[in-house]
Formats: sequence, C-alpha cells, structure tokens
Amino acid sequence: MAEIGFIGMGNMGYAILKGALKQFPADAFVFTAKTAKTRQKVHMETQAAYVESNAECANSCKYVVLAVKPQYYPTVLKQIRYAVTPDHVVISLAPGITIASLKEVLGSDRRIIRAMPNTPALIGEGMTGLSFHEEEFSQEELDLIHKLFGSVGTCADIEERLMGAVICASGSSPAFVYQFIEALADGAVKYGMPREQAYLFAAQAVAGAAKMVLETGEHPAALKDKVCSPGGTTIAGVAALEEYGLRNAVLKACDACYEKSESMK
Repeated sequence: MAEIGFIGMGNMGYAILKGALKQFPADAFVFTAKTAKTRQKVHMETQAAYVESNAECANSCKYVVLAVKPQYYPTVLKQIRYAVTPDHVVISLAPGITIASLKEVLGSDRRIIRAMPNTPALIGEGMTGLSFHEEEFSQEELDLIHKLFGSVGTCADIEERLMGAVICASGSSPAFVYQFIEALADGAVKYGMPREQAYLFAAQAVAGAAKMVLETGEHPAALKDKVCSPGGTTIAGVAALEEYGLRNAVLKACDACYEKSESMK
C-alpha cells in the first residue's frame, strides 16, 4: 500500500509528484489520471504506481491529494465518498473550496487539509499555503504534510480565511511574473538584444531580486532605493512605472484573483 495518492495528474499534481520524488521513494506514491495515455506517461517518467479509478486510488493510500480542477470536485467527491474514512487525510488543492464544504460532502469526521501550491514546485521552488484544523491531526501526520510540500519548495501554515490572499501572493502570481519577464525582455529586444539573451538577463534579474528580498530581510522599498541613484537610469524607469500604473495593475490583478476564488465557494 502506498502512502500518498494523487487523484489527477494535471500541471499541479504532476509538479508536486515530480518534485516530491526528490525526498520520497517512488513506491510511496500511487496516482490516477483521466486517460490511460497520461497514466502510462507519468508512470514511465516517475516509476510511481497507478490505478484506474479515483475510488481505487483512495483505497490504496492514507493521504489523498485532490489534484483536479474545481469544476470536477463534485464528480470526484461523489466517487471517493465511501472510500475515504476518518483515518484518511484528504488534501485539497482547489482554490475557493473550503474545508467546511468538503466535510459536508465527505462527512463531518473526515480530516481535510487545504493546500495552495504553485507550479514552481516542479523545480523545487514552490510556495504552498496550508490550512487545517490542528486538533484533528497527529504531529506525525502534520510532519509528513510539511515534508511533502517542503520537498517542492517552501510551505507555511496560514488561517483558512487568508487562502484568497495566498492565491494572490503566490498561487496565481507566477503567471504575472512571467508576463513581467516577457515584457522586460521585449524592452531589451527593442534596443537590439537577441531574444534568448534578453530572456536570460530578465529572468535572472527577477530571480536575483527575489533572493535579495528573501535572504536580506530588507523591505523591498529599501532594496529598490539602493538601486536608484539620484538622477540615474533606474529612478527614471521607476518613475515611468509609477506614471503608467504598475502598482495599480498588480493590485487589480490580485482583486480579480481574489474575487474569482470567492465565487468558487
């Protein structure tokens, strides 16, 4: 019997499984996917075992990761309702679907953890927010959950009421960062830099700046000020970003993410 089962092998389920294999043996996992082609492909790449139904996956493990899109939750929950017992730990990756709503379907004594990871988990640089009712779990179970999501990056416990903010800050934001990198590279290409070289310079600048925030502990504004020499090129660029509304655009993107996640409840 495997320890951790994945229902769904889309981008997020695959990213977590692939990343977790750096810390867990392949025989710790079992998974299922919608098509036989996907099941065979993932098995060949990971050596993890697979089964053909969602109920069978739940029956084959203790920790059940629901890695399907929110619109498929009603169907999946119906399929696993009688396979999941109070001994299971159900891990939901869906935005907007609360612990209370999952308990309504699976049973009030079912133990649920909400996790909001992001796709950089695939390369071990993910960020995951975790919400749960602490009194329902043993320390050993919580240690395994933290090990699972810690194996694909960084994880932190957070109140469930703040899950919408997690989606804004890390769940959806990699897409915003990719857009920024693409735009930054376009700016370099505009002035003659080859496209591939522009992506390298832009992406490394973003990665380095992020590490500066994490490793120095300094406020982002203070780090920005250190780059902005009086009358220099950087402050001219910062002024242009303010003029054209970078901050407002990011805040509006977060509003859109939050409102969408709330509408899924």
